[in-house]
Amino acid sequence: MMMKLTLTGIMIALTLAAPLGARADRDDFNAVVKAIEQFYHVKHQNVPLLARAGVKAVRTAAKIRGGQYKRIAEAGSVRVAFFEDQTFDSHGNMAAFKASIQNTLVANWSALVQTLAPKEEEQTFIYVRDANEKFHVLVITIERHEATVVQATISPQVLADLVRDPNGVGKTITDEATISDP
Repeated sequence: MMMKLTLTGIMIALTLAAPLGARADRDDFNAVVKAIEQFYHVKHQNVPLLARAGVKAVRTAAKIRGGQYKRIAEAGSVRVAFFEDQTFDSHGNMAAFKASIQNTLVANWSALVQTLAPKEEEQTFIYVRDANEKFHVLVITIERHEATVVQATISPQVLADLVRDPNGVGKTITDEATISDP
């Protein structure tokens, strides 16, 4: 009994001692996914276990392929939530959704790109924040019938490329993170 209490105490201490940024990663990613679900009344799909294995295979193939793909593959951790075959109609209230995302991320993230196309019901948001020697990037894309949320850890060089060509590199990050066929 004493051993269980000691282990429990150590686990609680380690959890509380973990850097706040590490705990915020999961909360921010999940908060964005929840915001999309609540605003649009949709449900995200998880990446199945076999697809996660496929992502690892894609990373290996990307490293072999080289160039831009290699830099994305070397990024590190990637988290993905996707919404398919659902209706994303803001009912003319896209600004309210944008405000809810900004309120969710304002404390920890800096907005890099925000594009809205109300007529086409398309939105793209790219947020970034420091992660020691690397950076966390959060890419949110919403179209009329699908959406994707990707959080990746990237190197400073990929971040520099993202600043130069935010739409191109943001799309590459999203595409590479969601490819299911290696």
